[in-house]
Amino acid sequence: MRLLAGTPYDRPATCERCGQPEDNCQCPPALLPEGAPPPDKKTVKLVVEKRKKGKVVTVIRGLSARSSDLAALLSKLKNQCGAGGTLAGESLEIQGNHVERLRTLLGEAGYTVRG
Repeated sequence: MRLLAGTPYDRPATCERCGQPEDNCQCPPALLPEGAPPPDKKTVKLVVEKRKKGKVVTVIRGLSARSSDLAALLSKLKNQCGAGGTLAGESLEIQGNHVERLRTLLGEAGYTVRG
């Protein structure tokens, strides 16, 4: 007998959008969270900054001030880059130099990227 047999955790994970098991899901990956407004042709600026002890951080500036939207977007970008990061005021900081990857991810989300 399996450890979680007969419990809700025994069932395979399903997609929240289509209801299919995640192995059979054909939904495109969503970069923006559900219910988030479109980027409204915002121009964002990507900058690589060097911090204490030689640490490199990619900073995204020029996003809207909606804190809940920024937190969800930061979470998605951190997962896509495989790095840590933080929300600092109205800018997002992601550890490491991820300018090219972030440029393509934000471009796919509808933002105009500069820098």
